[in-house]
Amino acid sequence: MPATLTDDAMARRRAAVSRFVRDRYGPRGTWRLHRAALGLDLLRAPLNVMLSPVFLLTRLLAWLLSRLGARRAGAWLAARRIFLPSDLGRVIESDLIRLITDLDAQGIGPGAPPAAVRREAAALAETRNAVSEIATSLIVLAFGWGLFNRATPGVISLAGPLAELRAHATAVNDFLLGDTLGRAWYWAFPVELSPWAVVLTGIALAVIGSLVTTFAGLVADPVQAWTGIHRRRILRLLARLDAARPGGGIGAEHILARAGDLSDAALLVWRNLR
Repeated sequence: MPATLTDDAMARRRAAVSRFVRDRYGPRGTWRLHRAALGLDLLRAPLNVMLSPVFLLTRLLAWLLSRLGARRAGAWLAARRIFLPSDLGRVIESDLIRLITDLDAQGIGPGAPPAAVRREAAALAETRNAVSEIATSLIVLAFGWGLFNRATPGVISLAGPLAELRAHATAVNDFLLGDTLGRAWYWAFPVELSPWAVVLTGIALAVIGSLVTTFAGLVADPVQAWTGIHRRRILRLLARLDAARPGGGIGAEHILARAGDLSDAALLVWRNLR
């Protein structure tokens, strides 16, 4: 850990971070960044979306263990890598590690051990991915509200209405007496929806959503750069490394990213209890 930085050194650090954010996460930078996702990341994306609840549970359990005094067990659990490593994530991590190395070379870096730097870089990449999931959840919510005039906080709540719409349209098109009479018939006698149709629609939506999440950063990154979120996040990371203080608990971004799924689960329980 370096000695306390002077005001001038801190100003130089903040300026370097601002340049880094502008170059990496501005409109041009994020386009270059997402080229890394045009490969096996397209296959990893659906799996990582499915692993997101596991990540949240392990981090919450790690926090709980630490609060109960089992700090070693909590630290061990918090250090587990849940997500499949992605090419995009590797680029983000290597860029951040290179930034910290450059800051150290200028005498304005945290001078932290390489293992701590790698851990924080990986955590930042995971946080950025969580923000992309939040953006996808907002798209799902807007889609459900615009198409069905109802809140669809997650894939589960959107799958049912979408499967029903598709089944109704197919039945009307296949009606022997034409579309007009078909619409009248199925208005009076609604189409019976197969549970498998809902399940398959949900799977398809989850796959599409994971691909949208992969490239949601094309919009989310510039917005976070313009609003200063990326800059503040990196400065907080550097402050933790300065103090040799590991990041604790679970980031708000990860909780918000799972808010749609948690809302869906709550709605399902509520409907079953009614």
